[in-house]
Amino acid sequence: MLKINSKEKAILVVLDTRLRNDWDAESLMKELKVLTLSCGAEVTGEIIAKRSAPDAAYFIGKGKVEEVAAMAEELEADVVIFNESLSHAQVAALEKKIPSRIIDRTQLILDIFAMRAKSTEGKIQVELAQLQYLLPRLTGKGQVLSRLGGGIGTRGPGEQKLEVDRRRIQKKISSLKKELKKVDKRRAGRRERRKRKDIPIVALVGYTNSGKSTLLNSMTDSSQVTENRLFSTLDPKVNFLQLPNNQKVLLSDTVGFLHALPHQLIESFKATLEEVVEADILIHVLDISNPKSDELKESVYDVLGELKALEKPIITALNKIDKLEDDRNLDGYLKRYENSVAISALQRTNLQELVNLIQHNLSSSRELIKKLIPYSQMKLISSIRRQGEVFKEKYGLRGVYIEAEVPAILASKLKK
Repeated sequence: MLKINSKEKAILVVLDTRLRNDWDAESLMKELKVLTLSCGAEVTGEIIAKRSAPDAAYFIGKGKVEEVAAMAEELEADVVIFNESLSHAQVAALEKKIPSRIIDRTQLILDIFAMRAKSTEGKIQVELAQLQYLLPRLTGKGQVLSRLGGGIGTRGPGEQKLEVDRRRIQKKISSLKKELKKVDKRRAGRRERRKRKDIPIVALVGYTNSGKSTLLNSMTDSSQVTENRLFSTLDPKVNFLQLPNNQKVLLSDTVGFLHALPHQLIESFKATLEEVVEADILIHVLDISNPKSDELKESVYDVLGELKALEKPIITALNKIDKLEDDRNLDGYLKRYENSVAISALQRTNLQELVNLIQHNLSSSRELIKKLIPYSQMKLISSIRRQGEVFKEKYGLRGVYIEAEVPAILASKLKK
């Protein structure tokens, strides 16, 4: 795969329609800058265009385009990055006016995904998303990918010199979907085996760079690489966690969410996001030190809504309390977010409280058993001790009388 040219100069363009009541233009620009820096480019210029609605032809209006063109020429910019998705017609119109490559937000995110994908599954998902993004923008053979020659937004299909032909791309999309179905079947098999063993799944969800991977490491003593960058986790990571009552759970880290995450990315990454859909409990890791924490929460819930996962029990882990300059509002956040706990994943602060909250939320899937186990079935005693929490254990002539809280599947075996 082509590597991004870290020397590229980028101009960022944000459209402020004044209709957004959640994200202001300055916050959108700040996030776009972080996304751009994640690609290794240098931000040399920023422009905010205020309009009541996007312009059908030039997106930001002809007058503002001329301003962008002048800046691009003066700064010798390699690329101009827009904060929203552009149609092919808009890209074509902008390229006639601006002497730089035109990239939209979806292409930028896809480029970061292409950099982060390590597993075969991750690479398939990224390529599928890239081709699905590209297909509706084709107007004729070779007219889109003929521009691709290295740099931001060109990672993936472009470097493979694919013929830009609808039939060929549709065939490739169909092939990738079949490959993903095979991956999903393997995942489904693993999930079924977990269910038979009655091992609950607890999925970490949250905005990208909220500290999910750090939390997974801190709670399970794993050594997953964590980095202060967007989308550091594309492939789900799963580790065992043992609760105080001896119950084992699988703690799963998932891909970070983003404000207005493009729908095709959610569709392409549904195989990965199955961990969220199949989870028994979600832990929403929220960066409480971020001034836009309420907006980050809404963005995460928007994606969970698309995945139809909002009905699940959700624990809110108010993370990064060690970075709070003033923690006087922390009690207010704890009251505002039901089923929440304030933590620092990095400093391992209050993690036991989080573990206790997980155990409490899972208690409905366990049963209290009172059973006399014959000495001939001592293996059951071992299973109870290993999987459950024993409250009473008394040895008698006929066997061991035991009272314990155990997983529902083990309880049903004991009843038989």
